[in-house]
Amino acid sequence: MTMRSVLKMTSFKMTMTAMAAVAALAGSPAMAEMKVGVLDFGRLMDESPQGKALIDSLRNEAAAKQRELQTQATGLQGKRDKLAKDRATMTPDQISRAEKELRDGERDLARRQAEVNDDFNARRNEEMSKLQRTLIEEVRAYSKAQSFDLVVTDGVIYATPALDITPGVLAGLQSRSAGAARPAAAPASAAAPAPAKPATR
Repeated sequence: MTMRSVLKMTSFKMTMTAMAAVAALAGSPAMAEMKVGVLDFGRLMDESPQGKALIDSLRNEAAAKQRELQTQATGLQGKRDKLAKDRATMTPDQISRAEKELRDGERDLARRQAEVNDDFNARRNEEMSKLQRTLIEEVRAYSKAQSFDLVVTDGVIYATPALDITPGVLAGLQSRSAGAARPAAAPASAAAPAPAKPATR
């Protein structure tokens, strides 16, 4: 599931509310003086430093869990191969125990796979909700600073590029992110003392 699909229903409701407000103001003198902006919230989620960091973090977590599962699956396959190779020389009791061990291992692997998927989906949804709230606050702060009266997001059928505030919001986020990542200049260190000269007689 992409960030855009997670936000689809919320963005649609927000857009319909905003469009209703615009419709109510249409034709009024105040409408001519309104400053309106359009935001591509999906793009903001995808391209913001926070969004990219979240995607990288989730991808790394998923890769680590997948490696663990793959290791377990490889171990099971090794047991299957050994059973197939040694079956002719094994007693019925040994074969029965080996087959039971394989069945138990397969059930455990399937259970762990389901747990990993559930945990990942829950964490992704939680972190994306946090990111959404953070970016909404950023958009509000930008809109207030730029004196916008109304900002609408996904679901807009048409808007001229001049109304798109997404690049401006992204630029602010990227600028602050770059500033935070830049290490502070190290203070000038005191000059090291010159080595002592050997005492002379």
